[in-house]
Amino acid sequence: MPSSRASRLLASMHRVDEAAQGSPGLIRIGAWRDQKSDRLIGLALWESQEAFQASAEEIFRTVADDPFDQWYRRPPEVFHLDPA
Repeated sequence: MPSSRASRLLASMHRVDEAAQGSPGLIRIGAWRDQKSDRLIGLALWESQEAFQASAEEIFRTVADDPFDQWYRRPPEVFHLDPA
């Protein structure tokens, strides 16, 4: 069962998902949980990095005051991927 901290982090991730809906260039966004580690993963697919950058400030404004430093067990890993 997820901890209260994990539940609050997941709720924050869902707020980001909601804020991103309808953003130009967004293909898919969502929160995922790794079955092996129980780690939460936020994944967003965009048509381009430019589309993400154009929307990111507005999307993340909705969680700007969330206490991530209290929720994370370790700093998040951030990946900006290109098709291989």
